Amino acid sequence: MHFNVISKVLGLLLMVFSLTLLTPIVIAIIYDEQTHGAFFLSFAITFSLGVLMWLPFSRQRAELRSRDGFLITVMFWVELALVGALPFVLSESLQLSITDAVFESMSGLTTTGATVITGLDLLPKSILYYRQQLQWLGGIGIVVIAVAIMPMLGVGGMQLYRAETPGPVKDNKLTPRITETAKALFFIYLGLTVACMLAYWLAGMTFFDAIGHSFSTVAIGGFFTHDASMGYFDGNTTIVGICVFFMIVSGLNFGLHYYAFVRKSLTHYLRNPEAKLYLQMLLAGSILVTGYLIWNGTYGTGESIYHGIFQLVSIMTTTGFTTDDFSIWPTFLPFLMLFLSFFGACANSTGGGIKVGRMLILAKQSLREIYRLIHPNALFPIKIRNRSVPEKITNAIWAFFGVYLAVYYLMVLLLLASGLDYVTSWSATAATLNNLGPGLGDVAAHYGNINIFAKWILCIGMLLGRLEIFTLLVLFTPMFWRR
Repeated sequence: MHFNVISKVLGLLLMVFSLTLLTPIVIAIIYDEQTHGAFFLSFAITFSLGVLMWLPFSRQRAELRSRDGFLITVMFWVELALVGALPFVLSESLQLSITDAVFESMSGLTTTGATVITGLDLLPKSILYYRQQLQWLGGIGIVVIAVAIMPMLGVGGMQLYRAETPGPVKDNKLTPRITETAKALFFIYLGLTVACMLAYWLAGMTFFDAIGHSFSTVAIGGFFTHDASMGYFDGNTTIVGICVFFMIVSGLNFGLHYYAFVRKSLTHYLRNPEAKLYLQMLLAGSILVTGYLIWNGTYGTGESIYHGIFQLVSIMTTTGFTTDDFSIWPTFLPFLMLFLSFFGACANSTGGGIKVGRMLILAKQSLREIYRLIHPNALFPIKIRNRSVPEKITNAIWAFFGVYLAVYYLMVLLLLASGLDYVTSWSATAATLNNLGPGLGDVAAHYGNINIFAKWILCIGMLLGRLEIFTLLVLFTPMFWRR
């Protein structure tokens, strides 16, 4: 393990992150708010820590190994959540405890969208912007963006990309060079954000809201600048429709967006099995939820379509926006939508959950085992677009699925032990491990009223979900630390 180089990389990344704290300072000055001191102090602390970690080893050069990449990824997200909490702790307008500040920071960076803050409409604009910015940075993965500058350090970036990128197949690159891959991902992400922002603005949002909500929409985050979430714009079907469109697009594999840009074609979206299943599930789920709302008489037909489609897309893509309190809908629906959040979005998207691609391969493998019972000696290869899926990938996906469920129920048990009821424990675990945000029971509105122990457990869950379990758990195996 190259601890000197690891410290150097982490220090540089911290310095880069500290620069993002300058934007809220400008916003605080523009709106004549007293929060600029908190942000400047946070910037100074973060930048200084980065310098202390980077400077002693600035001349060190070495090739990163896979183990180094895993350690850098985990340590960076942890330290980022800690320094990202500084503005929340130092801001007098919030008066958050350290636990709540870290929870809010972790929720933003992991694009979970679970919040402990209420009274958003009364908060300073700089704080509101900062929360949205955290989600935007976390959406693409700061580590993936940062690999573009790895050549300046004399270290390779592929190890970081493999450790950070979500999805069942982590070795796929859009371009031959990892630096070009990172740039391609970043510019696709930036392009979608700008398009979403302009659409929101033209549809009637203020420029400030358009920027902030484009950040959380494309990041599939869920933070909002108003307590009513998307319900604040209730009645503006154009804004809601724009939100639905960009949530769906951001939940697709970003590799497909890259090929759409290069080939100037959209047909490959429907030829991709994962994307096709993802869109079919969104359509079927929307019809089911809307139909049940109409049949149950919860809303009229128009409102059922409006709320049903939006809420299903928001929950399944793990965005977490709301137009109404879905937790009080007929009991079947809230649990159905939380169940669909386990499927989540596509691999290599900004969404959370297990990922539709993994679920597709699991379904095919389950069918293969049923066929083997009928024909024990026959060979039934698992194929995706006429290509056989390697056995090591199917085995890895089954292992991931098993560990995911084990971690999930361990978290549920710990939350139950902390004193939360079952519905709250079950839904809070699903909402954080799937990087979703809103839950049921005591966390339907916000997470501010649950106990401190539960908040730290959920912080770990958010990190596990964002790093897809194994990236974090591998650090706790003795083999990882052996030479």
